[in-house]
Amino acid sequence: MPRATITTLREEIKNLNEKLKKMDTQTTAENRDFTEPELQYKHELMNQIEELERQIIAMDRQEKLQARLEMPEGFDQAPKGAQAARTAVKGGIVDIDRSPKDRFGSFGEQLAAVMHAGSPGGIVDPRLRIQAATGLSESISSDGGFLVQQDFSTELLQEVFNTGILSSRCRRIGISSDSNGIKIPGVDETSRASTRSGGIVAYWKDEAATKIASKPKFRMIELNLKKLIGLCYATDELLRDATALEGYIRQAFIAEFGFQVDDAIINGTGAGMPLGILNAGCLVSVAKETGQNAATILAENVEKMWSRMFAQSLPRAEWFINQNCYPQLFQMSHAIGTGGIPVFLPPGGLSVAPYGALLGRPVTPIEQCASLGTVGDIIFGDFGNGYVLAEKGGIQTDMSIHVQFIYDESVFRFVLRVDGQPVRASTLTPYKGGANFTQSHFIALATRS
Repeated sequence: MPRATITTLREEIKNLNEKLKKMDTQTTAENRDFTEPELQYKHELMNQIEELERQIIAMDRQEKLQARLEMPEGFDQAPKGAQAARTAVKGGIVDIDRSPKDRFGSFGEQLAAVMHAGSPGGIVDPRLRIQAATGLSESISSDGGFLVQQDFSTELLQEVFNTGILSSRCRRIGISSDSNGIKIPGVDETSRASTRSGGIVAYWKDEAATKIASKPKFRMIELNLKKLIGLCYATDELLRDATALEGYIRQAFIAEFGFQVDDAIINGTGAGMPLGILNAGCLVSVAKETGQNAATILAENVEKMWSRMFAQSLPRAEWFINQNCYPQLFQMSHAIGTGGIPVFLPPGGLSVAPYGALLGRPVTPIEQCASLGTVGDIIFGDFGNGYVLAEKGGIQTDMSIHVQFIYDESVFRFVLRVDGQPVRASTLTPYKGGANFTQSHFIALATRS
């Protein structure tokens, strides 16, 4: 039989009282007094109600006592000043002055408190209830669940983007709490051969000559938040150590979210996730050289990729490669007579560290780049100007003690709402050079097979 609660006891009192009312209604309708058996039954019902009321008083008193005993050290027992919140205990929820001492000292400390609150018969840390009072959570569901304290939530979000190699380089836009997306006006420009900014043109004309009107063409960049969800399992032993728990959660969760966001920026389909540059219309794919062997990278490839980057982006664009491309970079050379000079290695050769740059721009290996020989194995990109990433501040976390109960593990679920896409919808034909020499913020080398 399940353990009675204040709620179930009050429901039982309500049912007993309905029986009393029904007896009164019946005797009134029949215009008679109660019989002796009916009177005895009525007294039994009222005795049961009084007993249940005594149980409720005792349970309510115990909850208030437990709330005071579990109150973190340093909490005031009485309100101080005009800004202090009331300290009465109502329904097991403690309303206390929301000062800095009401907040958790660390992310791990709060996670441990969530675990204890979700355990059968667990005590709710009053600081979790204070978070609830600010609108972060209403109660603990059957699976448990509180949102991360706002400062930790923002800190986690910042760490996710800082950990991500690409996301930290993108242009980030925050979305307000009242919105699930954002629309950004952009210039719809595919060619500068005859007009600029999608339709603007200026003329050299003689005085009093007829002027021809022109206007720019715009498009709408629409970002609708997508959900990135991660699960993190923690053993009961780990949950007992707030410091170790925080280190584990940060390492496992932040690294994975940073990885997934970076992967979406490169490879995302745009369906339920951000649109990656390899699937975007703005990607310039440089063809391989005539007779070039499969799975190779030549100096000519790199030079042509450089020439297709927007001129204004050259000072900040960077090279991103799959790590298995390094042997090809080490072997790149320019032929001089019957010999050649290395492109990526210094004069000291393999005995000296490589330059680590191509044409003066850094080379960074990332796992999200494709394997050697496939489009996307080497990318020249300006993410700061060319890719926009929208996020809704804060990360939601929920905790369940039931999912892995038989393994003595608890599960933390993290949800990040984010979307992104390149700023441009297509490549750009330059003023001079022709349609075969398009330019972009993102340049890749076509497959060599």
